Amino acid sequence: MKPLGLLISFGLIASTGRIVNFDTAPLGKMPPGWTAAMTNGGAAPKWEILKDESAPTQPYVLAQISSVAGGNRFPLAIFDGLTVRDSDVSVRMKPVAGRADQAGGLVFRYRDNNNYYLARANALDGSVVLFKVQDGRRIALSAGVHHDIPLNAWSILKVSVRGNRFQVYVNHRRILQAFDDTFTNSGKVGLWTVGDSVTYFDDFRVYPK
Repeated sequence: MKPLGLLISFGLIASTGRIVNFDTAPLGKMPPGWTAAMTNGGAAPKWEILKDESAPTQPYVLAQISSVAGGNRFPLAIFDGLTVRDSDVSVRMKPVAGRADQAGGLVFRYRDNNNYYLARANALDGSVVLFKVQDGRRIALSAGVHHDIPLNAWSILKVSVRGNRFQVYVNHRRILQAFDDTFTNSGKVGLWTVGDSVTYFDDFRVYPK
């Protein structure tokens, strides 16, 4: 029988959802149960487990460390362990570097690498936006909201998905809501970055509703 900490770190148990802390995954590699993907072209993404002394759950984080400019280059890390329609999805994210972008996000109702919804937070311009990515094109579902997303510090990003209503929270405060009917079926969830963003993630949680 596997120890409880190992199961939680790999996202294999939770009474009503999944919690992934990455803390027993192998350093320098993509964690088990996750798949790297890419929307549009450009240099390949580089997702790997790193040690970070500031990690909310010690000692490891999942990081996207390839830093190649390109506004249409969206590295993805897709969680293989769950397919959901309505859910609460959250992650702690720390933008670390990037000249053109310093962003990270949550992917939900993922169909393939060119079709999904996205809640994105950007430290460079202090904005939070809900998008749909359809046929590789990123389309805003509403005007973005200005909200401080500090560089080299952790913020909690959460999206609550109910039918065609999507609500975004930063540090437990609801700041944005949008509606859309493009992708109505269940899909996978995951993590996202853009362009030359180097972003760390920890404490990924999914609770089906």
